[in-house]
Amino acid sequence: MGLGSLFKRKKDKQEVIEECHIDINTNDCDGCEKCSIACPNNVLIVVDDSCSVRDAQVCKSCRVCVAICPNDCITVN
Repeated sequence: MGLGSLFKRKKDKQEVIEECHIDINTNDCDGCEKCSIACPNNVLIVVDDSCSVRDAQVCKSCRVCVAICPNDCITVN
């Protein structure tokens, strides 16, 4: 009996990928960069004094950007 036989493997395991949807009201955004600095996954970027999403698939829906935004212009669904 080998070492590999001690561990059972699940062959039918399916990975669930949740998509995050980030809405940014660019009219209210003043480009303060607080959200992009606070984001632990580096999802947001500020370009031309307005925040935009760099890669929404990396977002873990922690909502740190929503909490730190002084203008309340970010929503995460």
